[in-house]
Amino acid sequence: MLNPVIDEDGAPFWEFTARGELRIQACAEEECGELRFPPRPCCPHCQSFATEWRLMSGRGRIWSYVLPHPPLLPDYAEQAPYNAVLVELADAPHIRLAGNVVAAPDARLDSVDPARLRIGAPVRIAFTEIDGIAVPRWILERG
Repeated sequence: MLNPVIDEDGAPFWEFTARGELRIQACAEEECGELRFPPRPCCPHCQSFATEWRLMSGRGRIWSYVLPHPPLLPDYAEQAPYNAVLVELADAPHIRLAGNVVAAPDARLDSVDPARLRIGAPVRIAFTEIDGIAVPRWILERG
């Protein structure tokens, strides 16, 4: 599997996932406080360099999804058909995270029947370790 590239701005995100927490970078200026993702050094709203990482509930809704078709990257071909989703966070509707909906944190990418996926379906975050990195995944909630 392909691992995420961890840069200086995003390193705290991955440190929190290793602890099983979903935190999103926010502007630490009192009069701003805007959340932002992907992480970056400067707030796009007020241009402040002051940042903090806010704990999220880990709940969201499927905003969009695709079922990749061949040709696929070799590391993923054996798990087709699998899904790739964008999840809109319940705590921050303008923040969307990419990932996969799986049956359990350590399940294969093809563990959820694609027919079960719907735009707007509620999901919750789960983390699985891949090559030493805690990667966020999503699990369907009843709803």
